[in-house]
Amino acid sequence: MTASDRPIILQALAGTRPSRLPVWFMRQAGRSLPEYRHVRQGVAMLEACLRPELAAEITCQPVRRHGVDAAVFFSDIMVPLAMAGVDVTITSGVGPVFADPVRTADDVDQLVSRRLDDGSAIVEAVRLAVLELGETTPVLGFAGAPFTLAAYLVEGRGSRDHLAARAMMHADPRSWRRLMTWCAELSRTFLELQIEGGARAVQLFDSWAGSLTLADHTAHVAPYSRLALEGVAVPRIHFGTGTGHLLEEMGKGVEAVGIDYRTPLDEAARRLPGKVLQGNIDPARLAAGWEALEAHARDVVERGRAAPAHIVNLGHGVPPTTDPQVLTDLVAWVHEQ
Repeated sequence: MTASDRPIILQALAGTRPSRLPVWFMRQAGRSLPEYRHVRQGVAMLEACLRPELAAEITCQPVRRHGVDAAVFFSDIMVPLAMAGVDVTITSGVGPVFADPVRTADDVDQLVSRRLDDGSAIVEAVRLAVLELGETTPVLGFAGAPFTLAAYLVEGRGSRDHLAARAMMHADPRSWRRLMTWCAELSRTFLELQIEGGARAVQLFDSWAGSLTLADHTAHVAPYSRLALEGVAVPRIHFGTGTGHLLEEMGKGVEAVGIDYRTPLDEAARRLPGKVLQGNIDPARLAAGWEALEAHARDVVERGRAAPAHIVNLGHGVPPTTDPQVLTDLVAWVHEQ
């Protein structure tokens, strides 16, 4: 296969501009699709993620409907924690809830003894998706970044400002280092399982790093994000929300940086010379009517021309209330640019 015959998203991740702009959406496999809601009836989230046939089916649904250029593997950042024996449930309207938050050095000691021993369900799920999609539409793997996992573990559930996690970082640096190392190794294992199944690129998803100062991120978090991606043998994308002040650190050791909707792509390109950029259509525009969405998407595409290559995506995930036809129309529009 020549370089020009490769899937267009892989061409972009290699730093070249393909014949058309590639596009996919974070959370494209999920609640916005009626076919997703149908197959998920009566099945808990974590269970759905660990049923290979069901996870593969959900992974492929948005490709069939929207014609996106990549399928993101259907899973959740909590899955590797659950597979390692951590007692976590995903509660409707609340999100992940942990039975035993990790707050002390003893808690960390107990946690880091856990391992993700059997990843066969993940490998099989990705393999089945790859089997359906073939060579033209790659499957992208993903994992939660170490700080996001650690923040959930310490707080015990989602948090607005992650005070307990940020306090542990400074109050008990040794325990923090051990916790973050464990989270990084778990995330890397989860990515490697998806690659074993056939994923051809991966994304590290950092939901909560935006709560950190640049100094704290640089000293206490960034090294572990790089550890999670170290040795990963496929192109890597690092994405975070509210992380405009952290872009230079997030760009180290990866081929592409996902930019949220707050930072214009031409500004990101200036700050990340030579990096492939992904993003960054504001998810709110999906519900603003086509005229407003098209004008905004055109601005994003034009600003993205400042980067060596641009993968069109949202600046966060697809809202569950999104009209699927809007996404289908947006994909067709992007492909015409």
